[in-house]
Amino acid sequence: MEIKTRQHVPDEEEEQPLSPAARLFHTSEFNLNIISVIGSKSKINLDMIIRGSKESCIKHPRFSSRLVNDNRQEQKWVRTKVVAEDHVTIPKIELENASADGFLESYVSDLTTIPLDTSKPLWEVHLLDLKTSDAENVVVLKIHHSVGDGMSLMSLVHACTRKTSNHDELPSLPNENRPSSKSMAGHSRLIWMVMLVWNTLCDALKFIATTMFLKDTDTPIKGDFRLSKSKRMCLVHRTVSLEDIKLIKNAMKMTVNDVLLGVAQAALSQYLERRYGEKEKKTGEPKSKRNSSNMLQEIRLRACLLVNIRPTTGDLANMMAKGSKCKWGNWIGYMLFPFSLALHDDPLEHLRRVKSIINRKKNSLEALLTFTSTKILIKLLGVVTAASLTSRTISNTTMSFSNLVGPNEEVSLFGHPITYIAPSAYGHPHALTMHFQSYMNKMTISLTVDPTAICDPHQLCDDLEECLRSIKAAVQERSATQ
Repeated sequence: MEIKTRQHVPDEEEEQPLSPAARLFHTSEFNLNIISVIGSKSKINLDMIIRGSKESCIKHPRFSSRLVNDNRQEQKWVRTKVVAEDHVTIPKIELENASADGFLESYVSDLTTIPLDTSKPLWEVHLLDLKTSDAENVVVLKIHHSVGDGMSLMSLVHACTRKTSNHDELPSLPNENRPSSKSMAGHSRLIWMVMLVWNTLCDALKFIATTMFLKDTDTPIKGDFRLSKSKRMCLVHRTVSLEDIKLIKNAMKMTVNDVLLGVAQAALSQYLERRYGEKEKKTGEPKSKRNSSNMLQEIRLRACLLVNIRPTTGDLANMMAKGSKCKWGNWIGYMLFPFSLALHDDPLEHLRRVKSIINRKKNSLEALLTFTSTKILIKLLGVVTAASLTSRTISNTTMSFSNLVGPNEEVSLFGHPITYIAPSAYGHPHALTMHFQSYMNKMTISLTVDPTAICDPHQLCDDLEECLRSIKAAVQERSATQ
């Protein structure tokens, strides 16, 4: 199964220096990795995986280059001969009294404690002959974040998969329509530009304040990255209906990402209310909904909302090809998104509050600012100082949040039909990371947590699922009354 794209010419790119973001991700403050758990509908055939890897991803420079430090301590990608079999692991599985789902979570958690072998290109494939509750077998893909970001990973998935309805066709993605000011009238466009400058200035000041002194409230989910840097992370996932999310999106005139933020805000409110309630129960303090609501409203809880800043996301399936307009690598900035925690009788209030915040955020260059400022810091102060400042900024917030768009229809990975895709990342100083990945008519929620801070991630998944149901019910009830 060969990628139907223009191929790279190896001699043109034998060596290439790491990008600023890639250098940052290799520092001790981060050492950032991506893990993607992919469920298969069929038993995994090793020969098909090896052959598919040789005909696809190995032809890309980042998957056939190893990391090298030269005499001047500069990091470079150097092309090398890749033996696909050296990157594939088939673990011995002994369930004993453990469940298959529990074994998968434990196995992936163990992977977060094992660094990638820098003598080879920085990627691994783990094939698990394990029948879980939602897959016949499981593929675990581990890639160092310096190789590429989430959009790059999805381009790899697109290049390596085909529609199950037609094995000769690449999968298709929903069209992404980005807002534009070109269609605005002169007066409206002037106001839009003034607000863009003002919002960006305000966000820049908040960004600086966060780096210097502005910290989130110490809640049970914030964790302490200084204590947990060397500890394992726990990864869990839950799949919900994408159609339910689209129903809410259309009824509330929002985007899918807006709905997901609203559901996350509602779930975090519910989860934290329970955690504080358990604490009050232990101390014998009286509990009331009013006290809980007031307590939640006093919490400052912000997420680093990851944003793709590529000028275009079209041509995604061809991103692995040389000359693609959609750039490979790490082209991500982030926004500091404040969650408005509260217990509302009307769950739609969470959506309204999120929409109000995100509409202002969309009229700001905050994501581009964070991306550019990191590059400037690395150039002026060096990667070590830049990593320290970036880590300080992120650690003063509570969590990370991202959303990736996947194929519209069922696809197969080297002949294996996929049931779900659950990507995540670890290495950054957050005890909680939420990733949302759409695929067919499903949305998979992936949580990466520090178990010393969040010992019950499945409960948080339950809260996310329950809040989605309650918001959908409220939307349907509102539509019925109207």
